[in-house]
Amino acid sequence: MSDRRYIIGVDLGGTTIKVGAVPVGGGTVLGMRTLPTDAHVGAKFVVDRIVSMIFEVKRDAAREGGFGEDAFVGIGLGSPGPLDREAGTVIETPNLGWRNFPLRDLIVKATGLEAELDNDANAATLGEWWQGAGRGVDHLVGVTLGTGIGGGIMLGGELYHGTSDVAAEIGHMTIDFTGRKCRCGNYGCLEAYASGPAIAARALEGLEAGAASLIPDLVEGDLRTVTAEIVSDAIVAGDDYAVGVMRDTAAFLGTGLANLINILNPEMIVVSGGVTRAGKHLFDPLRSEVRKRAFRPAAEACRIVSSELGGMAGVIGAAATYHLARLGGL
Repeated sequence: MSDRRYIIGVDLGGTTIKVGAVPVGGGTVLGMRTLPTDAHVGAKFVVDRIVSMIFEVKRDAAREGGFGEDAFVGIGLGSPGPLDREAGTVIETPNLGWRNFPLRDLIVKATGLEAELDNDANAATLGEWWQGAGRGVDHLVGVTLGTGIGGGIMLGGELYHGTSDVAAEIGHMTIDFTGRKCRCGNYGCLEAYASGPAIAARALEGLEAGAASLIPDLVEGDLRTVTAEIVSDAIVAGDDYAVGVMRDTAAFLGTGLANLINILNPEMIVVSGGVTRAGKHLFDPLRSEVRKRAFRPAAEACRIVSSELGGMAGVIGAAATYHLARLGGL
């Protein structure tokens, strides 16, 4: 007899919030909701939006699955960090502007369901390991390319959190100590070069300097609306300038991944996020850069692949976070 219990997975990002109902044993996610985060409106607004989405997902998933709302056992929350998982607190997140924010307890109080909190990129990595590209892999690194760059590390089939829950802040490794300023306050972070906003910013710099490109046509001349997704669209349209921007992105990212490969010697790196829409224009030069920089035995042992779960990885992984903490192994 199948397990008819469900966990609500919440993937909170700097740009979007995704919420869905994940079966305890894995499988089809029900009642999915996606809305903008709109963090500039304020923390209370974001929490209220999450709570509203949770109730909508419960209602719709119960209807889709033909079960009652008593089937929901808890909530898994994936949030940008650093975090204090035990306290359920977001210590600091540059992309949301929160400090020492009691996210877990606010969600518990508003919904009446128990909840567990982990880093959003940890959650996405756990999701890929559980139901995605990383199934059956013992040593895995996940890299999420979005508003920021996040990461997760699976060692021996278990998430590695570090001494104070700050492990795998991959986006904040320094790749150029005299480089661009990052939103975290440091200089030369990987995130300052290869996150979605950083890709857009680098593309814009070239356009303002007179580079020939299709990108201005794609945004009807309003360069303020250039995004990493627009750069990917230009690549699909055959734009050489956009291909060059993505090649540079791959070099920056490859430098960071080569560091991780030399340190951790993983079997697989799973890259997720909208930037992966660039396909071979990202992954071919990325793998080439890694081969140049990482020790050969480590590089040869590591597959660099795109996410299988796509935008669902964070929701599935957030639910898995609750599962591990409250229900036992996956």
